[in-house]
Amino acid sequence: MTIKYKKPELLAPAGSLEKLKIAFQYGADAVYFGGKDFSLRAAAQNFSYEEMKEGAEFAHSLGKKLYCTINVMPKNEDLEQMPKFLKQLEEVGIDAVLVSDLGVLGMVKKHTNLAIHVSTQANTINYEACNVWESLGAERVVLARECSLEDIKTMREHINPELELEAFVHGSMCISYSGRCLLSSFMAGRDSNMGACTQSCRWKYSLVEEKRPNEYFPIEEDSHGTYIMNSKDLAMIEHLPELLNAGISSLKIEGRNKSEYYVAVIVNAYRQAIDLYYKDPENYKLPEALKEELYKVNHRKYHTGFFFKEPKEEGIIYDTNFHIRDYDMTAIVLDYDKETGMALCRQRNKFVKGDVIEVLSPGKFDQSFVAEEIYNEDGEKIDECQHPNMIFKIKTPFELEKNSFFRCKVKKK
Repeated sequence: MTIKYKKPELLAPAGSLEKLKIAFQYGADAVYFGGKDFSLRAAAQNFSYEEMKEGAEFAHSLGKKLYCTINVMPKNEDLEQMPKFLKQLEEVGIDAVLVSDLGVLGMVKKHTNLAIHVSTQANTINYEACNVWESLGAERVVLARECSLEDIKTMREHINPELELEAFVHGSMCISYSGRCLLSSFMAGRDSNMGACTQSCRWKYSLVEEKRPNEYFPIEEDSHGTYIMNSKDLAMIEHLPELLNAGISSLKIEGRNKSEYYVAVIVNAYRQAIDLYYKDPENYKLPEALKEELYKVNHRKYHTGFFFKEPKEEGIIYDTNFHIRDYDMTAIVLDYDKETGMALCRQRNKFVKGDVIEVLSPGKFDQSFVAEEIYNEDGEKIDECQHPNMIFKIKTPFELEKNSFFRCKVKKK
């Protein structure tokens, strides 16, 4: 198979400074984040000025990039503070900003020299829109999730080769068009277009007949009920050759509200899969172990979104709105002593002596050991770690990197 396009960027979410550092450690080429204002993920921790500065310095020390999302749909009163915020982004050295509103794009150009990426919230689904965005100063367009691979190929053929295209390849999907939804505002008074979505689409609903108020009739797929707007998660790791030959410049992972562990697992899997493909595209085959990694985080059932065809009922999960959880992330490694073979860790979920612990490290996911020697902070032997954030030491048969993760299979009750 001939490689038509250069190796794309792997772009990871960073809901906090710690997640940013872990994303880079596990193989991301760039991360995107939100500041305290003007971001569409109000539930994320988001970055202060000092954190943005530290994040930019950290990224650039590795030769990597950092993008800030300013993709809200601002009202008049929201614009007053924006010039100051934009200048702060320029001061700290952000590599690009993501915008979806024409007014915000104009303000970025007026007040800064920041590179501009057009957010998926702008709903770009055709090449003429791409060309207009470029004429207005955009260097990259993040495509709407509703685009198919054929759509993307056609766009690539009708736009400037220098204009970059970015596409989501993994993570949560939205029932509404490119995430532009009023359901949360209507039902909970929280505006999804200002970053405060309550995910009302994933709630359980009942039917009410107008002449019988307060009588609720269940809408049932089975005994658990039904969730008529609950989209499956996107996962395209099995289709990397198709993605990489469509002319996509940046492969984007969704999840600024997800955990550090989630970021590490998903970035690690896609990093290795992409590198394997470019190492030998003629003989590339996705290792089954990499595919299985995607099932070791909390997830919904997976689907390929709009890439191959418009999803109908097969793109919705009707029987539950809970995530699938087959593994618990039990601890993160803070330090490792080579002389003693002891890892200093912070506990996240309970595990006990005798449990089989899998280890995820940058570029590795196939190591495991049995927990035998566990010590508390006072050096006392213990049989279990019960308390979240408890600091402990554990003997391991191999050396570990800082920010390696321990995980255990969920014990079936």
